[in-house]
Amino acid sequence: MDPSLFFRYNRFMKFRPCIDIHDGKVKQIVGGSLRDETDSATENFVADKDSAYYASMYQQMGLTGGHVIMLNAHGTAEYEASKQQALLALRTYPGGLMVGGGLDDTNVSEFLDAGASHGIFTSFIFSDGQIQMERLKRLASVAGNENIVLDLSCRKRDGDYYVVTDRWQRFTDQRLTPDLLSYLDDYCDEYLVHAADVEGKKAGADEQLLSILADYDGVPVTYAGGVGSYDDLREIKKLTDGRIDVTIGSALDIFGGTLELTRILSIIEEN
Repeated sequence: MDPSLFFRYNRFMKFRPCIDIHDGKVKQIVGGSLRDETDSATENFVADKDSAYYASMYQQMGLTGGHVIMLNAHGTAEYEASKQQALLALRTYPGGLMVGGGLDDTNVSEFLDAGASHGIFTSFIFSDGQIQMERLKRLASVAGNENIVLDLSCRKRDGDYYVVTDRWQRFTDQRLTPDLLSYLDDYCDEYLVHAADVEGKKAGADEQLLSILADYDGVPVTYAGGVGSYDDLREIKKLTDGRIDVTIGSALDIFGGTLELTRILSIIEEN
């Protein structure tokens, strides 16, 4: 077997750190609470440190593939403040972090040049309720597939999971299925999937969604949402045979939660 295929299809869980930025500050929020019309969100944690502090911490710990997410609507003054914090994080830890929030084919190069390993895309690709394949192909020609992460964050409706855009506020018509993941993985290097209905609530992972992700065997997938205990983490590992990466925000001690980051890393490394 080609060694590259071994690492693509036989993966082991990794922890992916995060830096979520809203109104120019590092925050943890309840995912479904974002509202563009009022530029508001229910906050779990607001840091008194800037993004460089967290980026430097992750670099010192040797954590890679982290996500810097700008949570404000693109084109607003608040977005510009968040963008500056994102760029600060990328320059602090070049090559160690991905970035998402308002990215498209016209601005992704700025973030890659600032040190991002990948750009993360949702609303640019999923627009008017559909997958915009011409945009995806154009993006691949600009950034390269190896620098693209597709954010397939989703919410549940009528028993199925649908990709949501615009900071998880707008449903698309696209159901999240293993077939969708297989269809799109020639155009990206990874997937990021937030379970938006449980994001920031620390009430347990979405097991039904995890079962969908576990049925897919392709490019790396990172799951986010609901982890509130060490047992939740172990359950994710069990349900996915340790093949899905995980990111944790509000529950972590570095963001005001009770779960120790060092212990999280230890559990992930357990056999």
